[in-house]
Amino acid sequence: MWKEFKEFSLRGNALELAIGVIMATSFQPIVKSLVDDIIMPPIGMIAGKVDFKDKFIALDGVEYKSLDEARKVSAPVIGYGQLINTVINFFIIAFCVFLIVKAMNRMKRAEAEAPKDPPAQEKLLAEIRDLLKAKA
Repeated sequence: MWKEFKEFSLRGNALELAIGVIMATSFQPIVKSLVDDIIMPPIGMIAGKVDFKDKFIALDGVEYKSLDEARKVSAPVIGYGQLINTVINFFIIAFCVFLIVKAMNRMKRAEAEAPKDPPAQEKLLAEIRDLLKAKA
């Protein structure tokens, strides 16, 4: 059983999947920072100095100064601003994954198209054939 598990876990797909999960987990904070600190501030400025992560709708009809204030009093809120940030995060990560998959597919196609050397037996037979032709 240990041998089977070892073969499974060291097989290419399982190992690649594990590496992918680790890379994605470590990549997420970078994308979040990119969206929160680089992309959203200019969009918020264009939209009238709005910080999207603080955009919300209070369902109880009371106006709150901030999302934090509404949450402190346990008001029911729809935090649509954070959803906007999360959707942008998703699209950035999806685009990065698309680029990685596209590059991997290109590399696999290049490997498949590369001519393989014939086996040693075929090479030897070809040499014998060429020698016989040269003698004739």
